[in-house]
Amino acid sequence: MMDSLVDLSPTPFGRLLTAMVTPFNDDGQVDYELAGRLARYLVQEGSEGIVVCGTTGESPTLSWKEQDKLLETVRKSVDPGIYVLAGTGSNSTAEAIEATCKAASAGADGALIVVPYYNKPPQDGLEAHFRAIALAAPDLPLMLYNIPGRTGCSLAPKTVGRLMECSNVVSFKAASGTTDEITQLRMQCGSKLAIYSGDDGLLLPMMAVGAVGVVSVASHLVGRRLKAIIDSYLSGEVTVALGYHEQLQPLFKALFATTNPIPVKAALELNGWPVGPPRSPLLPLSKQMKEELSSILSKLLKD
Repeated sequence: MMDSLVDLSPTPFGRLLTAMVTPFNDDGQVDYELAGRLARYLVQEGSEGIVVCGTTGESPTLSWKEQDKLLETVRKSVDPGIYVLAGTGSNSTAEAIEATCKAASAGADGALIVVPYYNKPPQDGLEAHFRAIALAAPDLPLMLYNIPGRTGCSLAPKTVGRLMECSNVVSFKAASGTTDEITQLRMQCGSKLAIYSGDDGLLLPMMAVGAVGVVSVASHLVGRRLKAIIDSYLSGEVTVALGYHEQLQPLFKALFATTNPIPVKAALELNGWPVGPPRSPLLPLSKQMKEELSSILSKLLKD
């Protein structure tokens, strides 16, 4: 067996985190009891951390009151050793500060803070935004979240490098769809910044250039196999990791064949988790896409 390929020192939030869906009941209200059960299940399947109220959790259609209760519910539902992060980003700096400070008070282990969306601030505006949040909650570890396809602008690696002056800026969720972002971030920040893939399909290639793990959607369904990719790669068993990577590609593609979290909520329903449809303006998965997803899941369960 080869020596370990990367530094195995602890990461801020573990290596496999799930960006958890928000379950809704038949009336469209948040099902907090089911959210607690789902969080415990995800931990059983290998997740070391749970992210609540992120993109997959439909934060744009959750009230702040619902988000507060979801964080409280999940924190109480899993063991203290499991990391619970709250999505506290906003395109209003004041609102993001308030949400982040509240999450810190509620026992969150960290905050996932997305790049401000729609108002498209320049880099100096982005730096001021994240710096203000970091200074307002200095004891809460932060994960900056770059997903330009959703936000309309991108946080540059040089800007992140300057934000490393804030001691609680410890991690970064990379969802730009390119491994070059990882390389540029490492050149600016070194190994002090723990970079997580924001794309299940790019987990293995991103680890090859320095990512420490993934904030996953597919872990709702195949958490153990994703953990196997990570563990195999870290132990030098690259061929094993590549086998899992290739095996899971059809599922990764199906889960993003339309807007997340539409497919993963349908997949959970197919897997016996009645998490309900997404909130409007998102709609349930089409019949044809659901049939295709069901076929992929059936094949994976047989393998």
